[in-house]
Amino acid sequence: MPEPVDLSAAGRRHLLRAFTRPTRSQLVVAVLLGALGLAAVTQVRANDVSNAYAGYREQDLIDVLNGLSTLSERTEREIERLEATRDGLQSTRTSRQAALAEAQENATNLSILAGLVPVSGPGIRVTVDTGGEPLSIDVLLDTVQELRTAGAEALEFNDEIRIVAQSAFEISGSGVVIDGQVVPAPYVIEVIGDPETLAGAITFSRGPQEVIESRGGTVRIEELADLDIASVATPLIPQFGAPD
Repeated sequence: MPEPVDLSAAGRRHLLRAFTRPTRSQLVVAVLLGALGLAAVTQVRANDVSNAYAGYREQDLIDVLNGLSTLSERTEREIERLEATRDGLQSTRTSRQAALAEAQENATNLSILAGLVPVSGPGIRVTVDTGGEPLSIDVLLDTVQELRTAGAEALEFNDEIRIVAQSAFEISGSGVVIDGQVVPAPYVIEVIGDPETLAGAITFSRGPQEVIESRGGTVRIEELADLDIASVATPLIPQFGAPD
C-alpha cells in the first residue's frame, strides 16, 4: 500500500521555490504588475490634482491664473530689487576700497614729503667742503631751494638731520646750526629724486656749485641708483590752526 503524501508540505515547498527561484514567466508577470501599479498611482495623483480645480468655473480659473501671474511678476521685481541692492553694495565696497587705497597712498606720499618716515630711492650725494671758510646761510638755503625746485622728495644733512619745510638754518661759531643741531663742515647733502635733474640743479651756470667754488670751497656730486635716508623730522603740532 503506497504511503500517503503530505500535500500541504509539498505546496509550501513549491511556493518557497517560486519565491527564491522564480521562473522567467513569473518575472515577466511581476514586472507587468509593478508597472500597472505605478500607472495606477500616477493616475490617482493626476485625478487628485485635476479634481482640485474640477469644481472651478471658468472665471475662477482665470482668477487663479491671474493671481499666479501677478505673484510671478512680483517675485521677479523683488529679485531685480535684490540684485540691484547687491550690485550697489558691491559697487560701494569697491569704491570704498579704492578710496581707502588712494587715502593710504596720499598719506604715504605726504609722510615722505613731510620727512616723517625713512625713505629710499635714486638720488644724489653732494659733498660741500668750505676750505676752512665759513659758508653763508644764503648759499645753503639757495642750494636746498634749487634741489626742491628740481623735484627733491627727501633731503638729509650729514646722515642725521632731515630737511623739511619748517627747517631753520643759523650760523654759529662751530658751523651751521640746522633745527637746533650744529652741523660741522664738510656738509654731506643726500637727496632723493631724479639723479640727473638734481645734479643739474647744482651745476647750472651761476648755480650753487659755481658760487661755492668761487668762495674757495669744493663741490662733489655723486649720482646714485639707490640711496637710503633714515633720519626723520619731528612732526610740527599746530597750536593755532585748525581744519575748516
